[in-house]
Amino acid sequence: MSSDKVTFKLLEAKLIGTDTVNFRLEDGTNVKIRVEIDKCAIAENFKNPDGSDHYMINPSIKLTVLPKSKTFTIPRDKINVPRSPKPLPDNLIR
Repeated sequence: MSSDKVTFKLLEAKLIGTDTVNFRLEDGTNVKIRVEIDKCAIAENFKNPDGSDHYMINPSIKLTVLPKSKTFTIPRDKINVPRSPKPLPDNLIR
């Protein structure tokens, strides 16, 4: 039954170059795409049909869009406003 399972060996991934690609769209919007490898492994008991190694790679992609105006809106009730600190009682003030 163990022949029905593929065993993978985890590999460490080291970044070569930059992890971010920047694009400027025609309307002036900037788009940044950042890529990381969350998990990477090589099959120990399985090969691709052409005989090459079989890898399992789980990437994560972060997409950031910065509009030309650099402005955005949110509802006023979604803004967290810090409360003013309460004044200390007179007997605690030195």
